[in-house]
Amino acid sequence: MNGTSLEDQVAKLQVSESVAEPTRQAMADDISTGSESSDEHNDDNVPRQELEMVISALQTTVSKATPPAAPSNDEHHNHSADELHSGDDFHESSSSTSSEYDYSQQQQQATALKGDEIVPPTPGSPPPNFEPPTRPSADDDMPDVESFSANLIALHDINLKEITANNLSPREQEKKDEPVLRAMRHLFNNRFMKAKRLFEREAKTDPLSALGLGSMAFLKAVMTADDEATDRAIEVLMVTYSLANAQIDAATKKNVGDSVVQYFASYYNYIKYSRGNSALPASPKPATRDAIKKNKITFVPNGILRAHVAKAECCLQIAILQLLQESVVGYIKCGLNLRRAYTSYSLVWQEYKRMGQTYNDFVDQDTVSGIQFGIGTVHLVLSSLPQKVLRVVSAFGWKADKHLGFALLKLCLEGRRIRSPTASLMLLAYYTVLTSLCPQILTTEYTQPAIETLLDAQRTYPNSAFFLYFAGRTSRLARNLSLSTQSFMYAIEISKNEWAEVEVLHLCSYEIGFNYMMQHNWEGASKIFETLYKERYWSPAIFRYLHGACLDMMGQRTEAILAFAEVPELVTSKSASSSSTAAMMERYVLRKVNAYQATGYQDMDMNLCALEYLCIFNAFDFMDQTLLERSLALADAALNRILEAERMEYGIRTRELLPETPPPQYYDQRGTLLLIKASLQNAMGRYRDAIIHLNWIIDHKDKLTNDKWVAPFAFWEAGVTSWGLDHKTRARSFWETASKYTKFDFEYRLAMTINLAMTRADELGVPKPEQRKKSKAKADPPPSSSGTPSPTVEEKPEESLRSSTD
Repeated sequence: MNGTSLEDQVAKLQVSESVAEPTRQAMADDISTGSESSDEHNDDNVPRQELEMVISALQTTVSKATPPAAPSNDEHHNHSADELHSGDDFHESSSSTSSEYDYSQQQQQATALKGDEIVPPTPGSPPPNFEPPTRPSADDDMPDVESFSANLIALHDINLKEITANNLSPREQEKKDEPVLRAMRHLFNNRFMKAKRLFEREAKTDPLSALGLGSMAFLKAVMTADDEATDRAIEVLMVTYSLANAQIDAATKKNVGDSVVQYFASYYNYIKYSRGNSALPASPKPATRDAIKKNKITFVPNGILRAHVAKAECCLQIAILQLLQESVVGYIKCGLNLRRAYTSYSLVWQEYKRMGQTYNDFVDQDTVSGIQFGIGTVHLVLSSLPQKVLRVVSAFGWKADKHLGFALLKLCLEGRRIRSPTASLMLLAYYTVLTSLCPQILTTEYTQPAIETLLDAQRTYPNSAFFLYFAGRTSRLARNLSLSTQSFMYAIEISKNEWAEVEVLHLCSYEIGFNYMMQHNWEGASKIFETLYKERYWSPAIFRYLHGACLDMMGQRTEAILAFAEVPELVTSKSASSSSTAAMMERYVLRKVNAYQATGYQDMDMNLCALEYLCIFNAFDFMDQTLLERSLALADAALNRILEAERMEYGIRTRELLPETPPPQYYDQRGTLLLIKASLQNAMGRYRDAIIHLNWIIDHKDKLTNDKWVAPFAFWEAGVTSWGLDHKTRARSFWETASKYTKFDFEYRLAMTINLAMTRADELGVPKPEQRKKSKAKADPPPSSSGTPSPTVEEKPEESLRSSTD
C-alpha cells in the first residue's frame, strides 16, 4: 500500500498506551465489583482459579514435550531415502525444532482457595469418569414459560422510522458505551443473564447494544450447531443490521453539509480503489492537525462510522454462521455477506486513515477496535479457506493476508475495549480448531501462541467457560488428554444455572467423549454419547452410531448391533441433499451401517469403527505412545482376521468347483484398516513403516467402492509421510493429488486440511513440484542424438511411494 510496510500499517493502528492503561485498571475494577445490580452474589466477586491452574499445567506439559522418536531402525535406512524421494533437495533445517520459550518466567503458582470454595483436582491428574447429567425428557415437566423467555434472545417491536441520528462526540460515546463494556465482561465471566439485561437496555435504539445480543445468539449457535439456533441468531443480527442502517439513514438525511459530501466521496473512493490487490483497503493521504484547522477539513461523524462498523460486524457474524453450514448455498451467502461487511469496514477504514494522528479526536476507541477486529477476522477467515470454497465464495479483488489478520486482532485485543474478548476467541479458534484439522504440520507452530492468548485472557477473565473450553482444546494439542478433559469439566461446572448451561454442557460433553475415545475409555465414551443421543444434541444418528462403535470396542457386539440398527431411522430426510457437516456425517454413518447390514453384520470383526472415526478427525496426533501402540495392535488383529477369512474362502475354492461362496472382496475393509495403520505410524514418527501400507491403498484405489474417501485420505497421509522424511516438495505433490478428488465423504474437511498444510509449506518456502521440475530440467543434460528424452523421476506422485520391500 503505497510502499508502506506491514509493520508501519499495523503500528499506525495501535491505540495509544495512555488510553489503554486506564482501561485495564477499569477492567480490573469491574471484575472485582461485579455488576451494578443489587442481586450480585458474593461468590462472583472472587475470581476462580481453574483457568490459571489449567494454563500452568499446560505450560509444564509443553515445556516437557518432545516429538515422538522414530524407531532406531530408521537410522539404518538412510540409503533408501529414494523410496519417497524424487529429486526433492529441499531440507528445512529448522522444521524439527521450534522456538524455545522461557516458561519459568510465565509459570504462575495457584494460590490456595478459601475454605468455603470447592478445590478442583490437581491439573494433570486423571479426572474421574465424567457422566453428563441427564436432563428431563420431552415427556417430563417442561420448564416454565418465564424461564424460557428469560433465556430467549430476540429483537422485536423496533420501529425503524423512529430511529434518530447519533450525534454524540467520541468521548461522550465512550461514556455512554460503558454499560456495553460491562456487559461484555459479564458475558465472558459467565454472568450471562446480567450481560443480557445490560444489552437489552438500549438494544431497540442502539446498534452496538443490539449487536451484543446478536453476539450472544451467535455464540449459542456456534456451540449448538443447531439449525434453529443458527436461524435465530441470523434473525437477531439482521434486525441489528437494519437498526444500524436506519441510524445511518437518519444521520445522512438530516445533515446536508460537507461531512455528508465527504461520506459519499469516501464510498466512491472505496469503489474506485478496492479493486487493487492490497491486503488493506485503499488509504487516502492523512491530514495533519494544522491542515484540519487551516482548510477546515471535516470528517464523517462518529455516529455514522460507529453504525457502519456495527452493520459490518453483523454481516461478518452471519457469514461465519453460513460458512459453518458447509453447504454450497451457505458458501455463496457467506461470500455475499463478507463483501457487504468489507464494504462498510473499508469506508470506515478510509475515513480513519484520513484523520491521521488526530483520529482520537474524531472517532471513539470502540469503533477503531471494531475496524481492527473486523478486517483482521475477514483476513483470517478467507486465508483458511481452500480453493474449492473460495471459488464458490468468489474473489474480493484483494489477497487475504493471514499475518495481517493476526496483527490486527492482537491490536484489538491489546486495546482492552468491547471487542477484545471476541478477538481473543477468534485467535484461539484459529490456533486450536484449525490446527486440529492439520496437527501433523501446525501443532508446533501454534500451541505456544494459543497458550500466550490464554494467559492474556486469564488475567481479565479468570473463570470464563469460553476460555476454559479453548484451554481444553489447547491441552489436547499438547497431548495432555487428562488436562483437556479436566478443562472441559471445569467449563461445565462453572456454567451451571446460567443462560448457556445446556449449550456448554453438550459441547464440552462431546469433547470429553472424544477424549475418552482417544484414551480407549470406551465405557466412559459410550455413556456420554448415549446421553447426547437422548438429549437430541446435534445429530442423534451420529451419537447412536458412536455409542454402538464404543460398545463394539468393549466386546459387547450384540448391544452394538442393536445400536447400529437404530441409525437408519434416525437419519433425517434432508441429509440426502444437504451438504452440511451433520448431513455429511449422517450419510457416512448410514453407509457404514448399510454395509454391515448387507453382510448380516458378519464382517464387523474386520472393521474398527471407533478408530476409523478417530482417523478421520486426525485424532492420533493427540495420543501418547502407549495409546498409539495399543491402537496399532487392534488394527493388526483386524487385518489378521481378514487374512484368516480370505484363507478360508480360498480354501473352499480349492475343493469345490464354482462354489456358491463368492471370491473374497475385502478391499474396503483392508484399505480402511491400512489407512488407520499408516496414520498411527505417522503419528508415532515411524514414517517408513507407513510406506508399504499407503502403496497398497494407492495400488488398489479403484477397487474401493464403498469407502471412496480412503483414497484421497491416503494421499494426504502420503504427504505427511514425505513431510516427516523431510521431502517437502514431494509432500506437496501428494497433497495436490488428494485435492483433485471430488464427491467423497469429508471432502471439504480434507480440502481445509490440505489448504492449511500447503499454506504452511508456502510460508516455509517449499518449492512447488512444477518449480522443482523446471529447475531440474535446466540442470539435466540435453537429450541424446536419437531424440529420446531423458527419463524423469517424477512421472506420478504415487511412484515415489514404492517401498523396497515390494
